[in-house]
Amino acid sequence: MSCDGLKPVVAIYSTFLQRAFDQLIHDVGIQKLPVSFVLDRAGIVGADGPTHQGQYDISYMRSIPNFVLMAPKDEAELQRMLITSINHKGPTALRIPRGSGLGVATMDEGWEPIEIGKGEIINEGDDILIIAYGSMVAAAVETSTLLKENDINPCVINARFVRPLDSDLILPLAQKIKKVVTMEEGTIIGGFGSAIVELLNDNDIHIPVLRLGIPDVLVDHASPDQSKKTLGLTLNKCQKKY
Repeated sequence: MSCDGLKPVVAIYSTFLQRAFDQLIHDVGIQKLPVSFVLDRAGIVGADGPTHQGQYDISYMRSIPNFVLMAPKDEAELQRMLITSINHKGPTALRIPRGSGLGVATMDEGWEPIEIGKGEIINEGDDILIIAYGSMVAAAVETSTLLKENDINPCVINARFVRPLDSDLILPLAQKIKKVVTMEEGTIIGGFGSAIVELLNDNDIHIPVLRLGIPDVLVDHASPDQSKKTLGLTLNKCQKKY
């Protein structure tokens, strides 16, 4: 379809796309075809066992050349990212979590595409830099509120993209603040936090980075909230790690 001029949108569970890794590289990536993959159930999915957790897609996709990888903070940004994906002339992957959206006030302004590779500052601050991806942006904002109550003023970035990263935004802030926390709903091995560490290292910025995400374990049967608590991804658990 894509070779004949169409722009397919492939809606698929994150865990199911793992089975097509070879096709992602050979049939889409190498040819730079404009195919949009929408990865549902990306992250913690609940009582479906270790075979259905969408914890690996950030890691297994960010190494594929020519792909753009993104994740929205809410349903309004999801609309904009879908338009961005369809308009892009190459392959994209858009990850969304299981469950309902946050409940934004309006969706009327959700049709403008986002400049690829551009994040946004959610909160200004200079004590610690929190860089969050996708569904963990809301948790980062909650965490920043809690930190402010303890006289810590964080800067919070909604990364939006993991490939490419917004180096123009991230690097100067990291260099200035010198304490970085990354937050993602995916495995920390080779994930979003790893991408941030690589970006800093490649630019000779050697500062402490705390990566919060799914540790090196299989996520078993439980509700999403129970799993997040066990994995240390709830607000109180995250606060203790700072």
